[in-house]
Parts: sequence; structure tokens; C-alpha cells
Amino acid sequence: MSREILTVVETVSNEKGLDPEDVFQAIEQALVFSTKKKVYTEQPEVAIRVAINRKTGEYDTYRFWTVVADEDHEMPACQKAISDLDENEYQIGDVIEEQIESIEFGRIAATQAKQVIIQKIREAERALIADAFEARVGELVTGEVKKQSRDGYVIDLGDGAEGYLPKDQALPREVLRTKSRVTCLLAQVNRDNRGSQILLSRASKEMLKALMTKEVPEIGEGIIEIRDVARLPGLRAKVSVKTHDNRIDPVGACIGMRGTRIQAVQGELDGERIDVVVWSDDAAQYIISALEPADVSSIVLDEDNQTADIIFATNDQLARAIGSQGQNVRLASDLTGYKLNMMLESEYAERQATESQAIIEMFYERLEVDKDLAEALVEVGFKNIEEVAYVPAETFYDIEGLDDEVIGMIQERAKEVVIADELLRQQNIKEPSGELLALEDMTPAIAYKLAERDILTLDDLAEQAIFDIEDIEGLGSELAGKLIMNARQSWFD
Repeated sequence: MSREILTVVETVSNEKGLDPEDVFQAIEQALVFSTKKKVYTEQPEVAIRVAINRKTGEYDTYRFWTVVADEDHEMPACQKAISDLDENEYQIGDVIEEQIESIEFGRIAATQAKQVIIQKIREAERALIADAFEARVGELVTGEVKKQSRDGYVIDLGDGAEGYLPKDQALPREVLRTKSRVTCLLAQVNRDNRGSQILLSRASKEMLKALMTKEVPEIGEGIIEIRDVARLPGLRAKVSVKTHDNRIDPVGACIGMRGTRIQAVQGELDGERIDVVVWSDDAAQYIISALEPADVSSIVLDEDNQTADIIFATNDQLARAIGSQGQNVRLASDLTGYKLNMMLESEYAERQATESQAIIEMFYERLEVDKDLAEALVEVGFKNIEEVAYVPAETFYDIEGLDDEVIGMIQERAKEVVIADELLRQQNIKEPSGELLALEDMTPAIAYKLAERDILTLDDLAEQAIFDIEDIEGLGSELAGKLIMNARQSWFD
């Protein structure tokens, strides 16, 4: 039998391209199965090990038991209680092994070995395919729709490889029929105990980037760079580009002669409309470009809060900026990273007047100055009491009728208000717990912002939903989800 085993190993490993060690292990598993079936029919939980000598093909069979505590001694066929053994010789967790008579490598063992080997061949083939495709993640692949399931499509990629296109990664309105050809982005290769799975996408931003790179040689050569992509799959997208050669118009190069290049990309994406805009490190200019084809009248940025007020002269331009079903402004916001507040000049003027009046009232009440002086402070640009307290005195010289003594009195009063507000704030500060501060992925800034919402402990955070806290500055949905799951881990520890 030893020669027969060596022959099987050599034949299978050569014909199927398997590692001989995998075949040896398959035969060992088959012999274990056959031993249990032939000798220990009434004790299926019995623990058996077969060891084949890789050089001679001879094999030995062992039965083994694990040493357990008395209260854990539930399976005598593969466990021994510590009280039944010499405690000076054995400890809980030790393995006791005993050689038993080996069965022959007969028909049953050979059949079982064949099944195990076939399974290993399939696993090895899937692993080889996964290895080949893993190096191509991020590339475009073309295949034929093999079948459709409730949740997605199986795509035949050729040479025995199959990819899976989930429904949520296909374009919303397109129908992929069996035998039709389709181009996808190779998004990911998943490996688990059930084998490898090649995941595809047609809805990701990376799919659009890959198609642009394919159709626009200047992108592939690095002359033009794609900076940002915003996408509503199957409907509309915006791509911002930057040139590294000032002689080349990046937008024109991406669109191509008579629109041929961009039309090729749109055709591949079921007619998805694609706007190409020039990227700029000037946030205001970038936002204006992203809102094309609308003409922006003026823009007011708040870089600290990543918001921008966009003002338009007419309703027509405002409607263009918003776009059908709000698509244009949503994509522009996603592209630039700014929250965009759209309004007409009349609306902005009205809002400014309301805000100015509120500031005037605040100066009047808290600085104890008359209305005329409060209005004058607003006119020269003061927006809060901190500015009044700490700007250079020369800033007040534009206000008629103020001398250095009066300016000093105003600033002294403003400083008193600022200090009083800070003391009050410190008295009301809520402290996050040490466990919350030490939570993985947590930062002190976020912890204190959570505390402001009475989220002080791990349990408080664990009880939140993502939408409850994702609006906190510096958080976002992805990090919010991580923190909540990290906090919930304490429930299971």
C-alpha cells in the first residue's frame, strides 16, 4: 500500500498541478474518515490522526484524547478527565496519544481521498485565480453575464474565472442580460473558508476613474491628474482634473475632439452624464467651477466649518446651479467637500441684514453702548465680542468720535464679557469618562463633543445610532460607525 500511496501522490500532483503535500494531507484525511467509519461507527466524535511518511508512503494511525477539567468531561471518546490521570504527569490541555492498528488504503479510503483531492483541486484552482486577479484590483475587466441572481450577477471572466457584480454595484437603470458583454472594475478579491470571490463594480468612483484613464491617454501618462470624483451612478457625475503641463487644456483633453472621449465613457456607463471641471487649490474658484453651467454672482466661504454661501443674481441661474432633482449641487458639494447654501442676492441681503441687526442688539446689550455706536461697530466689520476685545486699537479709528480713552473703555468691557462667558462655559463643561477617552479610534476633541450631547460613557455611546452623531464636526458616518461598534464591544467582553 505504501507504493500505491506514493504513486497516487505523484500522479495527482503532476496532472493537477497540486503541491504533493496537499495530496498527502488529502489521503490522511481520507484514512481518518475511513478509520472512523470502519472501526468507530458508534463513536463519531472519536479523535483520530493519520501520519504518512512522505518518503516511504508507510503510515501510522493514532487515537488521541485531550485532558480536560472534570466539569468539562462531556465527550469521553476524545476527552479524559484530569481526575482520572496522574496530575503530576498531565495538565489540562495536554494531548494523550495512542497508536492503533491502521486500516488498509482500500476502496473506501481511495474514494474518500478522491473526493478530498477534488475539493483541494478546486480550492487550489480558486486560489490561483484569486492570486492572478488580486494583482489586478483597480483595473477594468470585461466578461460575459453568466447568470443573474436576486442579489447580483455572475460574470464569466474567462479561463475558469468568475466574478460577482452585486446589484448595488450595478447601474440602477441598466438590465444585464445573459450572454451580454459587460465591463466592470475589479474592486476586491475576498478570501474566506469557502474559497475566493472576485467582486466587481460599475457604480464606484474608481470605475469612472479607470474608464477616464483608458479613454484619455494623457491621464495614463500622468500629464493630467484626476483630483476628485463625485458620482450619482447611472445619472450624472463630476470629475475635477488638473494638468501638469500648462500647454494642455485638461478639460478639452478629457472631452476629446467633438466629445468623442467623454462620449465613449458615457456610453460604457449607460449614458451617465459626466461634467469635467478644472481643479483649483482656491476653494472659491473650485466651487464656482464645480457648479457649472450656472453663473455664480458671489461666494462667501467659511473654511473652518467647510461651508459656503453661494449667491446668484437670478432665479434662472439658481435653478441651473441646483440642477434636476438637486443633482448638480449635490455633486458639486461632494466634489469640493463643502456644504453649499444656495440663495438669491435678495435673500442673502435680507439674511445679512437680519444677522447684522442681531449683532447690533448683542453689542448694545452686552457692551452697554448706545445703538449708534453698536451700528458703527458692525459697519466697520466687527462680528463678535472677542474681536472687539482683542483687535488693535487702531481698528476703531474708522469710527468717528472715538478717542483712545473711549476705545480703551470699550475693549475693557468686551474683555470682561469674554472672561465671564469663558468662566460660565467651564462651569458647564461635561467630562467624558476615562474609558470613553481611551476607546480605540477616539480623540479627545470628539470625546468632549460627545460629552456636550450627554454621551459620557461607553454605554452611552454604544446606545447611539450612526445618524445620531455623524453630524459632529470631525466625525462623519464611517468613523461614527467604528466608534459605536468599538463601544459595543464592551457588552461582549
